[in-house]
Amino acid sequence: MEHSALEQARFNMIHQQIRPWEVVDPRVLQVLAQVPRERFVPTGLEGLAFADTEIPIGGGQYMMAPKVEARMLQALDVQPNDRVLEVGTGSGYVTACLARLGSQVRSLEILPELMEQARTRLAALDITNVELIEADGLAELPAGARFDVIAITGSLPQRDKRLAANLSPGGRLFMVVGQTPVMQALLITRTGDNAWQEEALFETELAPLINTTPPKRFAF
Repeated sequence: MEHSALEQARFNMIHQQIRPWEVVDPRVLQVLAQVPRERFVPTGLEGLAFADTEIPIGGGQYMMAPKVEARMLQALDVQPNDRVLEVGTGSGYVTACLARLGSQVRSLEILPELMEQARTRLAALDITNVELIEADGLAELPAGARFDVIAITGSLPQRDKRLAANLSPGGRLFMVVGQTPVMQALLITRTGDNAWQEEALFETELAPLINTTPPKRFAF
C-alpha cells in the first residue's frame, strides 16, 4: 500500500470507526495516529490493518478491533508516570500504545512465538520501556506488584478478583467479561485498601484468554 493510501486508511479508521465510538481523548487519538498499526499485522493481512474487525495473529489469537482498543485506552486514562501491566501481549500493538502513553509496561504473553514477534516489532520502533515476559497472565500474576493500569486484552468468562488486587490506589483495570454472544467491558478502579468501584462501559465480543475456564452451569 502506498504511503498516501496508508495514511488515508489510518485517517479513516480514526474518524469513521473510533471517534464515532465516543473516543475523544486527544492523547489517545494522537497515539493511534502515530503508532503504525500496519507494522503489527501478520504478513499477508496488511489490507486488514485498519478494518473494523478482529485480525487473526496465530495460535488462535486475534488483534482486537481498532474501536475496542481505542475505548480501552481511553477508559484506562494512562498517564505519563503510570506503571502498566498488560495481560496478553498478542501482536504487540496495544503494548506499543500503552508504552507511548505510560512510563513502563510489563506485558505477559503465554505463547512464545507471539512474544518474540512482538519483541521484534517493538524494537523496530525503538520502543524500549516495555518488559515482555512469557507467562500465563492468570496463573502467574506478579506477587505483591502494584500497577496504576492493568489492561486485559482477552475476555474472561467471569470476574477475576486477583487482577484487581494488583492495582495501586487509584489504579484502573480494564477487562471484558462474559461468554459469546453477551460480553461486557468493565472498568474497575481501586478506591481504597479494600475498596473497588466497577463501571460497565459497553457491550462487545472478544476472544478469550488462553486457559480461561467457563463457569459451571447450574444443574437441577
